[in-house]
Amino acid sequence: MTHARWSPRTLAAQALGRIDEASRAVVPPIHVSTTFLRDPDNQYRSGNVYGRADNETVREAEAVIAALEGASAAMVLGSGMSAATAVFLALAPGDHVVIPKVMYWAMRNWLLTDAVRWGLRIETVDTTDLAALRAAVQPGMTKLVWLETPANPLWSITDIAAAAAIAHGAGALLAVDSTCATPLLTRPLALGADLVMHAATKYLNGHSDVIAGALATAATGEFWDRIRRNRSMLGQILGPLEAFLLLRGMRTLPLRVQAACASAMELATRLANHAWVADVLYPGLPSHPGHDIARRQMQGGFGGMLSIRVRGGESAAIATAAAVELFKRATSLGGVESLIEHRASIEGPGTPCPPDLLRLSVGIEDPADLYADLDQALRHAHP
Repeated sequence: MTHARWSPRTLAAQALGRIDEASRAVVPPIHVSTTFLRDPDNQYRSGNVYGRADNETVREAEAVIAALEGASAAMVLGSGMSAATAVFLALAPGDHVVIPKVMYWAMRNWLLTDAVRWGLRIETVDTTDLAALRAAVQPGMTKLVWLETPANPLWSITDIAAAAAIAHGAGALLAVDSTCATPLLTRPLALGADLVMHAATKYLNGHSDVIAGALATAATGEFWDRIRRNRSMLGQILGPLEAFLLLRGMRTLPLRVQAACASAMELATRLANHAWVADVLYPGLPSHPGHDIARRQMQGGFGGMLSIRVRGGESAAIATAAAVELFKRATSLGGVESLIEHRASIEGPGTPCPPDLLRLSVGIEDPADLYADLDQALRHAHP
């Protein structure tokens, strides 16, 4: 299949249209072998040497992700954290790195503890403030700028193209965690990023049954080769069954993302006028401070994630989450089922998350039902 000829929706639905030559199956087989036969002259012309680095099912998932991102190459790993940390482990002790103040809490925690002990110099900054970002990046010293947009769980928006210009002007790489935007809404590489990362557990898989991570690169080279070598040496490759389930999930990615975006927009609009909601954090609302940038760099919707701040503070927020019937009180996001979570309780001390905030991952249920569930839960918490 010629990738440039077809839309992302078509590429995802057909998983690039590959047909298994041996069986003529339209669904690719799962390759589980851990080792591979050498040729008589002791070569490996198949390209497969050992399962810690080589697997055909994994390569098929990578090919779909690369096509969706418009990337030169892609790589899948055992989790989103595995994919993200792989980028930083390809740096050298002493390298200066700039990260957002608001980002996925587990990654931030790892960077400010383990990565610092390993020798990276980590600086946090409000990446939505381009002047502050420019001041934080040190020409010749900063090796990587890491963005997350929309940023979990406040859903702030960073201008990727402007950040790329700042990073490249200082000789640094720009990497973007685009988990919540997905390749269907934002393609960071087309906006100037060097790397894009996904917690593929979320929207790419979309069924809450696979732990996986993905990286895609604008260009292969020494840095990408270091990441790939680390994946092999550290045993970070995704298993073949998980790669197969990821492939299967990506076939419905456009339909799921479209449904989630539409429902999230409807919920955000209605909740913004709810008596017991103090604020709605969603980049699709014109009142959101990053709305204009999001409208420019997100195509086809503003994502399926939003947060609400509940009137009455922390106790009212927790009581609201306790009273839902359709929403599930659970960590994670991007699945077909809608989830709700009191993030400050999860993130603990040092979180930038207000105690009255509830994070919502909007699934593919009827949005009228989802609103009714939230409405009754909010009223239950405010008798």
